Amino acid sequence: MGNIVLEGGSEFGGRMSEPDLRSIDLAGGLDAPICILPTAAAADNNHKRAGNNGIRWFKSLGATNVFTVDVVNAVSANDKSLATSILNSKLIYLLGGFPRYLGETLANSLCWQAALDAHQKGAVIAGSSAGAMVLCEHYYDPNERNLLRGLNLIPNACVLPHHNQFGRAWATQLRNLLPNATLLGIDERTGMVNDADGKWTVYGAGEVTVYSGEQAKAKRRGETFSFQ
Repeated sequence: MGNIVLEGGSEFGGRMSEPDLRSIDLAGGLDAPICILPTAAAADNNHKRAGNNGIRWFKSLGATNVFTVDVVNAVSANDKSLATSILNSKLIYLLGGFPRYLGETLANSLCWQAALDAHQKGAVIAGSSAGAMVLCEHYYDPNERNLLRGLNLIPNACVLPHHNQFGRAWATQLRNLLPNATLLGIDERTGMVNDADGKWTVYGAGEVTVYSGEQAKAKRRGETFSFQ
C-alpha cells in the first residue's frame, strides 16, 4: 500500500516543495513516473494550463518523468489507455479546481480504479485543495454549499483547504454537519503525509488544524499525529 499526501492549496507556486519532494521520495525518487490529473480544472476548460504548470513544477524539483493524463469528463475517465497510464505511475497527483466536478468524474470510473490499484501496489496518491478534498469520505462543495460523499480513501474525514485563507470559515458549519468526523484544516503551502503506521506528518510553511469533537489542535512542520 502506498502513501497518501494531502495539501492545502496554492500548489506549483514555488512554495509546496517540502511535501512534494517527500512525495517524490516516497514514489521512488526523481526518475519515478509522476502522473498529473488535471480533472478538477476541466470544469472551466483550464486543465491544459494547470497540467502544464504541474509538469513544470515537478521538473523544477528534479523529477524527470512527469506527464499529464487528461481525465476531463466521464468518457475519458473510462478510457482504458488512460487508466493504464495511471496504473503504471508511482505518484498520482490530483490538482485543485472544482471539487464536485472532480469527485463526480472520478467516482466509479476505470481511471480511479486504476489509481486505487496502483496505490495498492505502492504508488503515492496526492491531492491539493480540491484534489485533497475528494480523497476523503466527505467533502464540502462551496458552490452548492452542501456536503457530498468523496472517494473515501480516508474514511470519516473531511479536508478544509486554504485553511489560512477561507477554509477556516467552513469549520463551524462542518463540525455541526459531521460531529463524529475528523476535519483537517490544511493551510496553503502545507501538506500532510501518512506512514505505514497510520500516522501523519506535517510538511511546509503553515499548519494543519485537526478538528475532533470540541477540540481543535494546530500541528506544525515536523509534528506527527493520528486520527480515526
